[in-house]
Amino acid sequence: MNYLLDTNIVSAFIKDFREIENRIYQISGEGNEAFISIVTHYEIRRGLLAVNAVRKMKIFEQFCRRVRILFLDTIRISEKAAEIHTELKKQGCPIPDNDILIAATASCHKLILVTNDKHLNYIRELRIENWLGNGM
Repeated sequence: MNYLLDTNIVSAFIKDFREIENRIYQISGEGNEAFISIVTHYEIRRGLLAVNAVRKMKIFEQFCRRVRILFLDTIRISEKAAEIHTELKKQGCPIPDNDILIAATASCHKLILVTNDKHLNYIRELRIENWLGNGM
């Protein structure tokens, strides 16, 4: 099983949550891989730059060397995101576009999305795990 780490999971890692680091080592040892979306990269980087978090930026840069970053590089991700958006709107459960793009990336690449966001549970086809053990 391969995993796409949501922004809140990467943020927890940067704040020194050992459980996240342990899980990444565990899945790596099992021959699996952790990824992040370019959207997560953008969200984390803009947040760290906004508060001039130099130490955390170094941690993030090291983290990015350990995981692969998935780009929005196919039309299928955009099409999937539009489908997710439409379905959630019909359900009356809209969620932020960044989360929709991350979810579409996980879906198109057949990855388990690791998140602490409850609202991503509205997306039926996603396989979701929460490594923080709270919130969901």
